[in-house]
Amino acid sequence: MSTLAGQFASAADHGRGADEVSRLEGFIDAMIELGQTGQIFGEHGIGKTATFFSHVARAHPDATLVYVPAANLTPDDLLVNAPVRDPRTGELVLRQLVMNQLKPGRPFVLLVDDSLQAGDTIQAQLMQIACDWTLGEHDLRALGCIGVFLTDNESLAETSARRSDLALLDRMVTLRITANDTSWRRHLAAKYRPWDLRPVFSLWASLPPALRELFSPRTLDHVLANAREGFPLRWGLPLVDGERLRLAEPGPDGRPGPNRTAEILDQVAAALNVPNPSRIADPVRQVVRAALRNRWTVLLQGPPGCGKTELVRETVRAGLGREALYFSLPVTNVEDLCAPVPAADGTLDNLLAAKFTGPEPKVIVWDEYNRPKDKAAFAKLMEITQEWSLAGRRIEQLRAQIAVQNPPYHLGRKLLVSRNNIAQASRFTASLEVEPDDIPANEWLLARYGADAETVLEWWKHDIDDDGRAWITKRTMERLIKLHRRGLPLEMATVYLGDGEYAPVPLTALIDRFRGRPVTGLRELARDIDAWEARLRRAAEHSDEGDDDSDIVHQLLANAELSQLKKHRAAVSRLVPLLPAKLRATYLVGASPQQQRFWTEVFTTMRRPGRSPDGGHQAASR
Repeated sequence: MSTLAGQFASAADHGRGADEVSRLEGFIDAMIELGQTGQIFGEHGIGKTATFFSHVARAHPDATLVYVPAANLTPDDLLVNAPVRDPRTGELVLRQLVMNQLKPGRPFVLLVDDSLQAGDTIQAQLMQIACDWTLGEHDLRALGCIGVFLTDNESLAETSARRSDLALLDRMVTLRITANDTSWRRHLAAKYRPWDLRPVFSLWASLPPALRELFSPRTLDHVLANAREGFPLRWGLPLVDGERLRLAEPGPDGRPGPNRTAEILDQVAAALNVPNPSRIADPVRQVVRAALRNRWTVLLQGPPGCGKTELVRETVRAGLGREALYFSLPVTNVEDLCAPVPAADGTLDNLLAAKFTGPEPKVIVWDEYNRPKDKAAFAKLMEITQEWSLAGRRIEQLRAQIAVQNPPYHLGRKLLVSRNNIAQASRFTASLEVEPDDIPANEWLLARYGADAETVLEWWKHDIDDDGRAWITKRTMERLIKLHRRGLPLEMATVYLGDGEYAPVPLTALIDRFRGRPVTGLRELARDIDAWEARLRRAAEHSDEGDDDSDIVHQLLANAELSQLKKHRAAVSRLVPLLPAKLRATYLVGASPQQQRFWTEVFTTMRRPGRSPDGGHQAASR
């Protein structure tokens, strides 16, 4: 038995140390030595592709890995007939041009990833490659090929076909692997130093097989990445068809059993000795900044009209110093990204869109990510989000990718979005479900529209219920303000549902507010500060719990925007000491750093226990 084949057998049969090859690495070496086509099947997210990139570079330093994502190929990507000028005769002749990645000018290993997800025409081309190591009139060995491998997951939920042609299957050596056959533990241990990940690996190994498949090494990697940033660990779990992946083992009837997600993630956090917060302040800005620091791909899912895209672009602009590369998927064609063209050296080159080229730092925003114009464009996106390349070419200085999408359902209505599978969903390092309160659009409205915005926000916060607030997005608020300023009926600003029906939100209270109906807001408190201070002082004298007046002031302060609090700081500083201590304590919970700083400054200036200037008891002591 040869040395490499012996390594392969040894790795398959015995435990491995840090320096030994994994079962997949041994298989790669053996197939290269034997000159055989290797076919590898394994679950998603166990490190198949990553193993090729790391092992070929380490074990075969004179060779390069040519990575071809089959799911992203169109029939003319690999091979095309094109007119070229014959160097001998000077005449135009028809030649078969091969993609330029297959002529790297040095020995190479060809990896066809997601090989079962290609279309019928591509499958025929792959058959020739797998059987003969040729493509059209081109001999891959003559071009420098020293190994051909096809990888995929056999699950029909993630692939478009099964490979059943015996003429093809007879030409390949096939290996089925699990997570234990790749070196993902070694790579994660190196990536997340100085953490000791052995307790995490033991926890993962103790899970039932079905949970280990759901909680794949790739997903565990994402959970660890979020833990290192202090984010909720659940952000590392993918959003599959709009819903967070549940770590639940199927029961005997096939239905999911108890949801163990929170339990398992808390155990991971405990093993790492890090917190696992349920939420953080200003999550969208924080995760976009983390993406810029760490070169992440991030998915943000939230209802329409809440301001997700604008906040992402604003945060990228502030962190990158330039605009993001913006693509709206419903109007994005494959040709908007790249297109194959004949090259002077007789190969098929791929031209990238101009915005992808150049040495300047780049961030891509994929808007309406789950509303692609066609499957071909979405397939190209899979390569970019997974490998940070396009048509096999690295996108220079690509710092982060942010995908923004709507959920499949909102307010009981289905939205026209595409489905995804777990293999696609698990490409994102962080996947957030964004709520309207996570987007600080209120401050933008106040800055742009002043008192009118304040009126609409007061109505939205105090006069309608939770269902009504869900229908009134920030985009709708802006329309309400504009229509009010033009004297137009406000109903037209709400969402039109068809057949003369508008969103079921009563607008009477808003109309009354615009007409000057007496209301109680932060402005009104500041205008009548002496009376409200007296009310709160009486309430504090009668009870440590306060009364209705205390509740009114508390709700107004808790719901106010930071700019409103700063505008009326003097009034706030006079009223806060008179509120019950248990109410004051809530102002720091879940607040942004800027809000926490404001409240800390207010609290530190409160009077100490003692008598008030007029001789009464100072309620701030409670």
